[in-house]
Amino acid sequence: MSGVIQNLLLAGLPVKERNAVLQHCEVVQLQFGSQLCEANEPMHYLYFPLTAFISQVNILSGHHPLELGLIGYEGMLGVTLVLGVETAPSRAVVQGAGSALRITIEALHEELLASPRLQRRLKRYLYVLLVQLSQNAACGQFHALEPRLARWLLMTHDRAHADHFHLTHQYLANMLGVRRSGVTIAAGALQLRGLIHYSRGEISILDRPRLEAAACECYAEMLDDYSRQFSLPLRRLA
Repeated sequence: MSGVIQNLLLAGLPVKERNAVLQHCEVVQLQFGSQLCEANEPMHYLYFPLTAFISQVNILSGHHPLELGLIGYEGMLGVTLVLGVETAPSRAVVQGAGSALRITIEALHEELLASPRLQRRLKRYLYVLLVQLSQNAACGQFHALEPRLARWLLMTHDRAHADHFHLTHQYLANMLGVRRSGVTIAAGALQLRGLIHYSRGEISILDRPRLEAAACECYAEMLDDYSRQFSLPLRRLA
């Protein structure tokens, strides 16, 4: 198990403590669109993504889901356990199919008691998620759709382990909290500039540096915050 670690939270632990966590984990394959937990309901498993990535979304009556945050190989789903909270703060949906390490709440709680380093690392990541949440709220209120879409595509690209991924216009609209027609126009503008290619839900990143230049400031802010907490770069190399 220790030879397949691609999750940055676990990889940053001393070997002994990392292996103690890994002995409780199993590798699972997460399917696109699968719901892993529901808001305000007990969680039974926690996830450290490897190649998969997960959206945390909020649901308001009569509205489509709105994305609150994105979790990939840099983090974990269920980090609020460090606060003693075993219920999910939001719905979690698999946005990118792939592998993850799954562990029970009981097992991780046991390791948290035994490892102060693990506690500190997860608390820092919880802070990163809180910053991401506040940044997303401000971004949705003040930034135009095209740079917001560019930022969101970059965040996905950082976690997708590939230069192409499957995302429909409707799914993008739901995640960004806008109409599908708005996403169609914004994606068309990025494609016209040669930054991406989009066809029938398949998105390819064609020019990463220029896509970064097209994104709003929130993308760089979130990268810098993660780097400050963990001294690790999160940006994919161009």
